[in-house]
Amino acid sequence: MHTPVLFVSHGAPDIALQTQAPTLACWQQLGDYLERPKAILVVSAHWETSTPLLSTAEHPQTIYDFGGFPAPLYKLSYPANGAPELVPLLQAAFTQADLPLGLDPRRGLDHGAWIPLLSLFPKADIPVAQLAIQTQAGPAWHIKLGQALQSLRAEGVFIMASGAVTHNFGWLSHASEPLPAALVFSDWLAEQLQARAADNLLAYRTQAPYGAAAHPTEDHILPLFVAFGASTANDQLRRFTPEVTYGALAMDAYLWEVAAAK
Repeated sequence: MHTPVLFVSHGAPDIALQTQAPTLACWQQLGDYLERPKAILVVSAHWETSTPLLSTAEHPQTIYDFGGFPAPLYKLSYPANGAPELVPLLQAAFTQADLPLGLDPRRGLDHGAWIPLLSLFPKADIPVAQLAIQTQAGPAWHIKLGQALQSLRAEGVFIMASGAVTHNFGWLSHASEPLPAALVFSDWLAEQLQARAADNLLAYRTQAPYGAAAHPTEDHILPLFVAFGASTANDQLRRFTPEVTYGALAMDAYLWEVAAAK
């Protein structure tokens, strides 16, 4: 089994309550399509550390790392078991890549992880671990992290990176039509990912239209670089564009899978 790599734009937390949302339908359809993996490794924009850390909790708690949302959101949970069995796989992969790796036995699942997983794998019966990002290290570092994860795909580990294609709170609105800048940047990003144009992607802040504006801070785009690094030229890339929420949050998802896998 050679698992695919998925990047999702997780959006605002209240997406989980919008049962008719096109994004939830997209995630549900992806979950139906994907083969059941042995374990899930999530790389979320909402766990930032100075050096790479892997969560090793046997029963990770659902983290409500947000405020001001409707009360029903805080009653949702994702009671999956942890995946401490991934420790030796990650340690070997990171050693080979000359990357450090620490372990965190207390870390739970933040909303960048559990909200998409609620729709992708609603039974919560697949072990889940998280790998932290290092925002200060930049995109190239995160491509290297992703490359270190490539070997896990042959072991049946599903890599899900969770962040955002666009993440500028100043762009958000309740407008009926998406902000053109958000669409232009999202389409540019899709073209570069399809072409595997790593140099352009690394220079997105200056090369892309609205690049720096789409991401005033890099935390939410860095998981996409991890996913890109975990993919290879042998993968076919599929883009999903279910909707744009709050006028400017493009909810794009990307799936890389080996052509012969299906």
